[in-house]
Amino acid sequence: MFTGLVEELGTVARHQGERLRIEADLVTVDAAIGDSIAVSGTCLTVVALGDGWWEADVVDETFSRTALGDLVAGDPVNLERPVRVGDRLGGHLVQGHVDGVGRVVAAAPDLRITAPQDLLRYVVEKGSITIDGVSLTVAAVHDDGLSVAIIPHTATVTTLGRRRPGDAVNLEVDVTAKHVERLLAWHRSTP
Repeated sequence: MFTGLVEELGTVARHQGERLRIEADLVTVDAAIGDSIAVSGTCLTVVALGDGWWEADVVDETFSRTALGDLVAGDPVNLERPVRVGDRLGGHLVQGHVDGVGRVVAAAPDLRITAPQDLLRYVVEKGSITIDGVSLTVAAVHDDGLSVAIIPHTATVTTLGRRRPGDAVNLEVDVTAKHVERLLAWHRSTP
């Protein structure tokens, strides 16, 4: 479980087949093999670790649902370690399970994203959404996507200030909305 508050901007050192090597300092300080780290909103497992770097294996399912397959050496990525019991929850509850990929229509500070139609039903004005692992408040919902306001600090310390029209971004909608929908559907189908 994550909060959507990016701890560090890492750099892709290598993307070779299913293996991703990420250069990072902060998130590797107390990391161990088997730990989870969110990479631009995608929960990955540490499988190798060294001084200032770590590696994860990315399966086809993850590549098909995220923008991780587009990463090349030198690309920046948002990094966050899982929340610990007792930590402050400054963003919102984020699973690191990307629901789909959107595309940037307009760059920050008024970041506008297209989103798959099947995800838009979970997006509400003033609700939470995660874009590339960053917890954000939805400013507006459009027929084809959504808009969020990116403050200068967020633009500087995450990848969102560097995103340009056409760029792919990972989207995770609020899991509570998905659970409510599922429960209501079950309730309606039960005699």
